[in-house]
Amino acid sequence: MRIAVLTGGGDVPGLNPAIKAIVNRAVDNRYEVLGIRRGWAGLLEYDLDKSFEENARCVIHLDNQIVRRIDRTGGTFLHTSRTNPAKVKSSSLPEFLKDKATSGDEAVDCTDHVLRVIDKLGLDCLIPIGGDDTLSYGERLHREGVRVIAIPKTMDNDVYGTDYCIGFSTAVTRSVEFIHNLRTSAGSHERIAVIELFGRNSGETSLIAAYLAGVDRALISEVPFDIERLAKLIMEDKRNNPSNYAMVTVSEGAHPIDGQVLESGEADAYGHRKLGGIGKEVGDALKRLTGQNIINQQLGYLMRSGAPDSLDLMVAANYAQMAMGLVERGESGRLVCLQRGVYSDVPISTLSQGKKRVNVPELYDTDNYRPKIRHVFGMPMFLT
Repeated sequence: MRIAVLTGGGDVPGLNPAIKAIVNRAVDNRYEVLGIRRGWAGLLEYDLDKSFEENARCVIHLDNQIVRRIDRTGGTFLHTSRTNPAKVKSSSLPEFLKDKATSGDEAVDCTDHVLRVIDKLGLDCLIPIGGDDTLSYGERLHREGVRVIAIPKTMDNDVYGTDYCIGFSTAVTRSVEFIHNLRTSAGSHERIAVIELFGRNSGETSLIAAYLAGVDRALISEVPFDIERLAKLIMEDKRNNPSNYAMVTVSEGAHPIDGQVLESGEADAYGHRKLGGIGKEVGDALKRLTGQNIINQQLGYLMRSGAPDSLDLMVAANYAQMAMGLVERGESGRLVCLQRGVYSDVPISTLSQGKKRVNVPELYDTDNYRPKIRHVFGMPMFLT
């Protein structure tokens, strides 16, 4: 049997341990393993008129020795991209696919080429590791007849169908650590610290980091905020703190009641524009309304950088073992997952059946912009 593994979308700690566990178990089974480089781009850019060796930029053989040390670091040694072969701008087509180009740089569906590449490589099963965007194309391939077993990862923890995605624990751990470190400067200078966190349209990173770090206020993507109300609340927090400082976390997808989510740049192949900058806007507004000095800190990529924590090591390894178990049983079109603390799997089509967001009524105080977590009996570990 020949299987292939790829990683797509944003990198997170835990990808390399998952790859290693897949390869080690596959080799024990005497399966051949290929690593697809740069996510779906590796299949899109594979030139069928060239040899396997000439396509080394796209695909490599994997064995125990190649992956022996990769679990000690974060990121993905296979590299990643946000390529969507179903929507490739004409200007971005590989040279050998330029005959597909249309006028006006319209998007082109190159799935037929990807299917030919999969056939050429002799792949019996494909294991994509990614968020809902990357895995949505995995679902497309499954519908086209390709055997696909998917593994969820995203620091936002927003893949529908699973309570947990690889990378989330480390992102929260990093955030809590950096928030506590910022207390020294905020307290020393008696300032208001505004910390912007990654999270796209899910406010879970902001909510959970604020909850665990004891932050005064937390703005999340799901609840529009009133900046004047926030200013009054944060000044109360500052006055009530013996060290005369206050802190607020802001999800990058948060937005004011009378405003829009801050986006910039062109939409990517999955229709998403870059988020970010709301933290500075909130900080600038708080300075104008309160007259206080502000510390603006955008944690951004620091949340997803570096080695995984123990939980992400464990989940990554276990998801990999589950995926390989499904491969061995001949399954296809499955998404490995955690539900209510139990490892399981669901149809990959579950991805498109809903949106995973913060349970606002149960977990958030919409009047006071802070976590409101009182009843956790029967809830998943990460309160999703």
